[in-house]
Amino acid sequence: MSLENGMRKLLLGFGLVLAALLPLPAEAALQVDVTQANIQPLPIAISDLASGDPAQAQVAAQIASVIRADLDRSGLFKSIDPRAFVEHLSNINVAPTYASWRAINAQALVPLQVVQRPDGQLSAQFRLWDVFGGNQMGEGMAFTASTSDWRRIAHKISDEIYKRVTGETGYFDTRIVFISESGPATKRVKRLAIMDEDGFNPNFLTHGDYLVLTPRFNPAAGSQVIAYMSYISTKPHVYLFDIDTGRQEELGNFPNMTFSPRFSPDGSRVALTLENGGNSDIYVMELRSRTVQRLTTDPAIDSAPSFSPDGRQIAFESDRGGSKQIYVMNADGSGQHRISFGAGENGTPVWSPRGDLIAFTKQQGAHFTIGVMRADGSGERMLTNAYHDEGPTWAPNGRVLMFSREASNNRGSQIWSVDVTGRNEQRVMTPGDASDPAWSPLIQ
Repeated sequence: MSLENGMRKLLLGFGLVLAALLPLPAEAALQVDVTQANIQPLPIAISDLASGDPAQAQVAAQIASVIRADLDRSGLFKSIDPRAFVEHLSNINVAPTYASWRAINAQALVPLQVVQRPDGQLSAQFRLWDVFGGNQMGEGMAFTASTSDWRRIAHKISDEIYKRVTGETGYFDTRIVFISESGPATKRVKRLAIMDEDGFNPNFLTHGDYLVLTPRFNPAAGSQVIAYMSYISTKPHVYLFDIDTGRQEELGNFPNMTFSPRFSPDGSRVALTLENGGNSDIYVMELRSRTVQRLTTDPAIDSAPSFSPDGRQIAFESDRGGSKQIYVMNADGSGQHRISFGAGENGTPVWSPRGDLIAFTKQQGAHFTIGVMRADGSGERMLTNAYHDEGPTWAPNGRVLMFSREASNNRGSQIWSVDVTGRNEQRVMTPGDASDPAWSPLIQ
């Protein structure tokens, strides 16, 4: 069977090319329900096919290793140790011997073949098999990119496997912008940094000459622009940073402090907080015209705005009722109403990309925890139970959150993740202390 006969190509960012292989048997019904609070991870075998070229074999093993790590980290899959494999595949276009994979309890199988093309590009082909159903799930696919982008190829394949098995979009080919912290507590250096979703390829975007806080990704598809607060001038102001070009600009010419920026879903507007005479209110700026609209006028402190995914509403925090709580208003500032009424104070609301939930930070005494609630304030659930967790950010599929965690011994901050059901809590590795993560959209 010729790969070229079944190829349809789609150009992706960073030189990645996706192609579909010819389908073999019909699609099967293997699926994982991601909404369950308690789930048995799906046993999956990732088999990199034997290659006579040592360099290709090494890259194939590396890509397979990243795919296993991605899927295991989701908590929905459990990759099987390759040393347990009974059958060693050699042709990606030949159906496996299902009994050999059932013998090691694999429910899904992914044969992976990596080749170096004559033009120097790396091509990784894979298929997904339902072992117990005896069928292929969807078409085979091939991702092509430069050799240096092999990790992105792995994340793309992980996203596709996740999508086929769960029915929902993956989140592995994304990046996290965060605040990297170093130095003693009396002279803490905070730099804007970025890394892949799995913590690899960290890179500093600022040098630490001035304090930076609250980075926020533009959620528009393919965007690589960040808004954040910086003390680069005499007063803290909101800035925009283009990752691809390195260009940085101040957002507006405000005489007073601006902070807590957040983009609209289409990336055309930025909601932010403007301080004036000790009072803080929420404004929205149109990026094209740079026109500004004031949304709140209460004498209390209104801050931390977050758009709903349809752009029609904004959640924010306010102490206008005597304690910090979460409110929702229409995008033009009308219809302001409180939605959080539980114990403690509630802040840093962040609307899920799915639109069904708002994540927030709850403070009760000295403890801070991460929770979610519906947009009307009902169904409040706490997802974490540590000493100091705050600042949630959503994966682009709305199923996983990252947040900052600080231990009670004040030994620095770390980034953690948790499933929206409250399960699969785990640390995200960063170079040194880190806080205030923000998740990018899927990279195009």
